[in-house]
Amino acid sequence: MKMDPGNFAIETFLFCQITVGMFGNSSILFYYIILIFTEKHLTPKDLIIEHLTFANYLTVILRGFPQTMAYFGFKNFLDDMGCKLIVYISRITRGMSLYAMCLLSCFQAITISPNNSKWIKLKYRATKYIGPSCSVSWLVHLLLNILTPLRVSGPNYKKNATNRLSYGYCSLFASDSVATTLYISLVCFSDVFCLGLMACSSISMVSILYRHKRQVKHIHSAQHFLKVSPEDRATQTILILLCTFVISYSFSSIVAIIRTYLKYPVIWGVNIFTSLEIFFPIFCPFVLITNMKSSSNLFLLCLGKR
Repeated sequence: MKMDPGNFAIETFLFCQITVGMFGNSSILFYYIILIFTEKHLTPKDLIIEHLTFANYLTVILRGFPQTMAYFGFKNFLDDMGCKLIVYISRITRGMSLYAMCLLSCFQAITISPNNSKWIKLKYRATKYIGPSCSVSWLVHLLLNILTPLRVSGPNYKKNATNRLSYGYCSLFASDSVATTLYISLVCFSDVFCLGLMACSSISMVSILYRHKRQVKHIHSAQHFLKVSPEDRATQTILILLCTFVISYSFSSIVAIIRTYLKYPVIWGVNIFTSLEIFFPIFCPFVLITNMKSSSNLFLLCLGKR
């Protein structure tokens, strides 16, 4: 099989993305496994990051590996049931990643809010419901995407269809029925609602950080160096993740819309869409790792015990 140089470059870049993403997310998951086995106390923020990292890890595997294998000629390695399962789970993890980022941004905005603000009661109640909220969210996305397998077929599908979107290893069928339109509207409403909450919480965090910085500068105007507090550093990390997530989500959505209106499937379009879709799950763990000050001490401690 003759490979186009442009597509080969994109596919090589995609494979490198997958490798790096698996390493980063595996590192964070391993870090939390050690915390659990050493009976360390996990904060509500840690619980959110656990669910976010697990969703990102599954997204990298389920979206990246099948696309790479399909490009190198292994297009029939999945049957119809395998295609339905992979696309279904990848939709669930995508939604869970969006929800976890929304929850993380809102929780951080509540955490750094002044104690004399109207959020004082919510601040103490939020810690109690973070864990159950993450668990229930998986169930919600299982139900929200329940119709997705009905629109997916395997690589051996032989019928011609104008509304067929090929991913190389599987196909997704668009439908003009009222039920499908309502279903897509519900999913879009859920995504837009989460993005709206993320935008509001981001504005709130930036405003709080700005006011805090002005107060600190006023108090320590004579000092040449101002130390950044752990909460401020965590907030800055979350803001970086939010900006990256929104940019990645927006570009992947634009490419998905363009692909939908193309008459014939384009290989480079599928590869670019996959690269954009898994960019955030790959970038996220390395930003989180930079904010984990005690991670290296924990690993050294465990190695010392061994």
